[in-house]
Amino acid sequence: MAIESSFLTISASLSKQSRIITALVMREMTTRYGRQGLGFAWVIGEPLIFCFGVLILWSLTKPPYEHGVRLAPFVMTGYMSLILIRHFIALLSSALQANMGLMYHRQIAPLHIFMSRVLLELGGATGAFVVVYAVLLALGQVSLPHDYLLLYAGWLLLAWDALGFSLVLTGLAMRYEVMERLVPVISYILIPISGAFYMVSWIAPGMRSFVLWIPFVHPIEMIRAGVFGEFVATFYNAPYAILLGAIMTIAGLLIISASRDRIEVE
Repeated sequence: MAIESSFLTISASLSKQSRIITALVMREMTTRYGRQGLGFAWVIGEPLIFCFGVLILWSLTKPPYEHGVRLAPFVMTGYMSLILIRHFIALLSSALQANMGLMYHRQIAPLHIFMSRVLLELGGATGAFVVVYAVLLALGQVSLPHDYLLLYAGWLLLAWDALGFSLVLTGLAMRYEVMERLVPVISYILIPISGAFYMVSWIAPGMRSFVLWIPFVHPIEMIRAGVFGEFVATFYNAPYAILLGAIMTIAGLLIISASRDRIEVE
C-alpha cells in the first residue's frame, strides 16, 4: 500500500508539473507570436528564414565544396546548430524578467518558465531543421543521413549542452548586473568558436586538443558525422559533452537557486 500510495503521489505531482509547463508553453507561443498572420508557424518559420538566408548568401560567395565537404549540408548543420545554441541563451537569460508577473503564482517556479521556453525553442528549431533538410533534399543539395541515430543523438546532446551553458549564464546574470550586458557578447563570441562554421579536421593537429575543450564542438561534429558518414573525418567525444552538460546544468541550477532572493515577488 505504501508503494502504491507513493506511486500515486509521484504520478499526481508529475501530472501537475506537466500541466503547468504545457500552459506556459501555450502562453509563450501566444505572447511571442500572437494569434494573427502566421502565428504559431513562426516557431518554425523564424529559424527557417534565417537558415535559408545564410545558405543563399554563402552559395553566392563561396565554392560548392569547402575542404571536400558540400556547402549546403555544411551550412545547414552549422547554422541550425548555432541557432539552437544562441536562442537558448537569449530566451533563458531573459525568461524571468519577461515573466516576472507569473512569479506571483505560488505554483509557478523559475524552473517551469525555463522548461517551457526550452521545449518551445527545441521544438521550433527541430521542426525548422527537418523542413530545411527536406527542402534541400528535394533540390538535390543533400543526401539522406548516413546515420540517423547519430544525428538524433548529436542534436539532443547539443540541446543538453546549450541548456546547461544557458542556465549558468542566466544564474550569473541574476547575481551580477554586468553579466546582463556580457551575455549578448558571449553569444556572438560563440559564432566563430562553437564549431558551427568549421570542422575539427580542418584545424592543425596541434590545435585540435584545444578546440575539443569546447563542449559544443562535439555534438556538432556528431550531427555532421550522422549526415556525411564515414567519408568525412569527424572528431567528437560524446561522454565528455554529456558530462560537461550535466556539470553546467547542475551549476546553473545551483546559481539560480542561490539567487532566488533577487527575483522573489512578494
